[in-house]
Amino acid sequence: AGFTAYSRVIDFKKLRKICDEIKAILMIDMSHFAGLVAGGAYPSPFKYADIVTTTTHKTLRGPRAAMIFSKKEFSAAVDKAVFPGLQGGPHINQIAAVAVCLKEAMSPNFKKYARQVIKNAKVLAKELHQYGWRIISGGTDSHLFLVDTWTRDLSGKTAQELLEAEKIIVNKNTIPYDARSPFDPSGIRIGTVAVTTAGMKEKDMMKIAEKIDKILTR
Repeated sequence: AGFTAYSRVIDFKKLRKICDEIKAILMIDMSHFAGLVAGGAYPSPFKYADIVTTTTHKTLRGPRAAMIFSKKEFSAAVDKAVFPGLQGGPHINQIAAVAVCLKEAMSPNFKKYARQVIKNAKVLAKELHQYGWRIISGGTDSHLFLVDTWTRDLSGKTAQELLEAEKIIVNKNTIPYDARSPFDPSGIRIGTVAVTTAGMKEKDMMKIAEKIDKILTR
């Protein structure tokens, strides 16, 4: 279980219950929200999962790397599957960067950052909604959300290109029940990690929403 474009909180307890009923292993990929978990701003899956995987970039703001956590009973199988089957030689510089990333994630400032990421995402989604854009699920509880651009006669690909030309980076993204091709879908995905890291707050999100609306409606 995990997500790349889901804006709400995952019910890990319910997933654990389902897995117990069918005697399945519960593996959670928290690559997108690991930084929010580390910062105490999003529920942790560790209480419920047998195996947890994550990248160390995205919300953790570290290097491009990954980590796998597991209960002891699965550790030998995980280790055997990873090396030498999948993993190449270790890059010591990358391991050092992960260590720095994790140390930063333990700091009080990181907790403030994690909370601000979600605050910014909520405000940005709300402001875009007020400009008439349909926000998938009606809002967000995390660092990202999806915008339905097709209801405004604009494909996700076109929206992405228009915004990128003005130095606003989003990505085209399919939305629930999307009838269009994933190469030119009906929506875009917007996240607030980079702008929050740059020090932006709620007032800045209001300005960004205004600019996005102007670019996509002119």
